[in-house]
Parts: sequence; structure tokens; C-alpha cells
Amino acid sequence: MKLNLSKTMKTLACAAALILTAGAFSTLIAAPVGGQVDLTYAAEKAVPAVVHIKYVQNSKVKTVEVEDPFGGFFSDPFGFFGNPNSGEKQRRQVQTPKREASGSGVLISSDGFIVTNNHVVEGADELTVTLNDNREYSARIIGTDKTTDLALIKIDGKSLPYLPVGDSDKLKVGEWVIAVGNPFNLNSTVTAGIVSAKARSLYANGVESFIQTDAAINQGNSGGALVNTQGELVGINAMLYSQTGSYSGYGFAIPTTIMNKVVSDLKQYGTVQRAVLMIVGQDAHNYIDSEKNKGNEPDLGTNEGVYIQKVEDGGAGADAGLVEGDVITAIDGKKVTKMAELQEVLANKRPGDKVTVTYLHKKSKKEKTVTLKNSQGTTEVMKSADLDILGANFKAITDEQKKQLGISYGLEITKVNKGKLDEEGLTKGFIIQKVNEEPMKTIDDLQKVVKEASTSKEPVLYIQGIYPTGKKKYFAIALKD
Repeated sequence: MKLNLSKTMKTLACAAALILTAGAFSTLIAAPVGGQVDLTYAAEKAVPAVVHIKYVQNSKVKTVEVEDPFGGFFSDPFGFFGNPNSGEKQRRQVQTPKREASGSGVLISSDGFIVTNNHVVEGADELTVTLNDNREYSARIIGTDKTTDLALIKIDGKSLPYLPVGDSDKLKVGEWVIAVGNPFNLNSTVTAGIVSAKARSLYANGVESFIQTDAAINQGNSGGALVNTQGELVGINAMLYSQTGSYSGYGFAIPTTIMNKVVSDLKQYGTVQRAVLMIVGQDAHNYIDSEKNKGNEPDLGTNEGVYIQKVEDGGAGADAGLVEGDVITAIDGKKVTKMAELQEVLANKRPGDKVTVTYLHKKSKKEKTVTLKNSQGTTEVMKSADLDILGANFKAITDEQKKQLGISYGLEITKVNKGKLDEEGLTKGFIIQKVNEEPMKTIDDLQKVVKEASTSKEPVLYIQGIYPTGKKKYFAIALKD
């Protein structure tokens, strides 16, 4: 038989080409699944911008109540002698130890603004920031937000390394990320993993929509960076979930969609301008499950969204016509499947912003555009009040006053000018002992409670105190007209 070599070669060449093409096609499909991801670029960008924060809280003298260890021996169980101290606690002054701790932070600008967690800096008397190249700076707190567990601090520097901020909304589950921080004082540690989930709630903060990752996060990583493969900051590492206190596969970061708004507000106003619907709700699927456990078969018209349990009067939710039993499914056209997603959307809004709320009322779809309000029911900018609003001068009481009045702490009003105290009839000499149930031992104690109350839902100071005559008196001071 005569062999046509030319034809055979062509056939073999075509077959080889098909095999190569099939192999290449197979490689193209498999590469994203089994191929290696290069994270070196992200690490090179992130490491210089992640800082080590050292926290110092100085030793202080504080008054504590302790049980009388001899009360049982010297008490008068039959009341023959009318022992006035039977069963009472003793007040003693103790010296608190100096506290030191450390955490991480992320430079977000070349002039020294650093984002970290509130719990990394809260209560600090001194903050020292160390860069990756061992340069040290003293830092000051620009503002903190306990509700999101974020804080903004500042060091004085120029041309500092910083991380560009990326859009955490674009993150996808399964996408590679790195976590950079200083766990156990091991500076500039990089771990890698994937985005395990988004919009997680752990019920640890007032507002949360965590990015979950399996990149190792340990103690000391708090405030560090979660970075995508493009070398962009997409989250601030906040906590780990563990029964032992060490990493067990679950780490959580605050997304930059929440961080950006907090940072902007702290820079501009000194406090976060938070817009709320003034509703109480839960994930719709959680409500359905709880009702089924009671033997009920609820039909909301959806298994996703935020089920409304209560609508407060005067809020944006009431203005939108929301009532108990409705289910919010979208804000401004963005789908909302659970409470964490609703919180993340609203965290980017300010009082006065208009939003379109999409919801189901008795399974019927409705939409309403409303103006968001703050927690006090207005659209005004909320700023933390200072002691000046009270219109008075104060000083800690003396040992002689403590002995004379039988008290262990208090702030004496030494002068009253025009202000809230004068309006309510408080006079010179009155001693403030408690404000909103907090003991007043130093002027800093009073400053703190005034600041917190001024931005709360009910901006009122409930003052308990005593006159030099021993007469006790209570006042309610409204901080807003």
C-alpha cells in the first residue's frame, strides 16, 4: 500500500494542534482554580504603611468600694448598740497599675493620618507609633467612634508611606487578600487567605458589616490592614473569633465603605454624623425561623430583607410609612438581604440625605423617598458639647469636705456664669456626685459624660449631688433647646 506522507503529516499536525489547543484550553480553565496567586506586590505596598501602635495608660488614684473584712466580727446582730456601720462597704483609695498594650494602624495619607480600632487607643494617655523602618512618632487622637470600633489618629510627618483606599464593595467571596499587622509584637507580619464571607454580624458593635477572612488574625493585629491583590486597603482588621483567644480560622475586618465615612466625619466634625431610620429590626430569615420554632408558618412574601419589629415616632422610618411587620428589601435600589447590609448602606449617609426605601407591606411592594435624620430626630449636624455649655467652673472636693459630708468624691461648683446650670438653678457650692449614674471624681469625668450625652438619643444630664448643708438634690439638664 502506498503511503501518502504529505497527507499523513498534515493529519498528524492537525491532531497535534487539536491536542495542544485542548491542553491550552484545559490550562485556561484550571489556572484560576489551581494556579498560584502572586501576593508580593500587595505585601510590598502594605508593609511600609502598616504601623505598630504602643498604648500607655498611666497609673492613677481611684476610689473603690470594698467589703469590711471585720464586719461579721464587730457587727451588732441584735441592734442593742444601733451600729450604723453594720453591713456597709468601706471606700478606699487605690493606685491603679500602669497599663501598656499594643496594636496596629494603617497610614492612609502621606501627612500622617492613621486609621485603627477604637479599642486600640481608648483610654490612652500616651500613644507611640513605630513605622516599618523603625522611625518613632508621638500620636494624638483626632476622633474615635465606639459604634463602629474605629479611631483616627495623627502623627506629624511628611512624605510618609501610605496605602491607597480601595472599594470593599467590589470584593468577592473567594478573592485573595492579605492581612498585615503586628501580632504578639511581631512587627510587619503578613498572612494570606481569601474573603470567606461579607456583611457578617457578630453583635459586638452598634454598627457592623464585617468582611470575614481566613487570613490569620491574632492579638495585636487589631487596627491592621486587609489588602487586596492590587495593594489597596479594603478593610481594617478588628477581631478574631476564637474560643481559645488565638486564631482558629476566622478573622473579621471593618470594610472601607464604613471606614471612609467615619474618617471623613471625624476630620470634619470631630464626631460621626450618623443617619438612622429609627426602627428596630432583624434579618427576615431569622424572624421566619423563630416563628417556625413556635409552630407558626409566617409568609412575608420573601425570605430576605430586614423584618421590622418596631418603628419609633418622629423618625425617617415612620415618615416612610413603615410599620411593624414590613420588610425592607432595598435602599436606593441596592438590594438589602439582612440587617448588616442595611447598616452598611446607612453608614455612608448623613442626616439630611434623601433615600428611597423599598419594602414589602403585607407582601405588596412599596417605595418611599424620605429624608434621613439623626438619633435625636433632626437633620442638624451633631457636635460633641464641651464643658462650656454648662457655664460653670468646677474643682474636686477636698479631704475636709469629704469628711464633713461623709462622701468620698464629688465636683464642687466654684462659679456659675450664663449656661445650662444657671438656667436650672444650680448654684455655687453645690457638689455634683453623679451624672447619668457615673461618679464624678475629676473634671475629665464630667467632660466625658457631657460629650457622650450631647450626641446621644436623649441629650440630658441627670445630676445627683449635695449642698454644703448636707441636703441632697437632683436635677435634669437638657443640653438641647
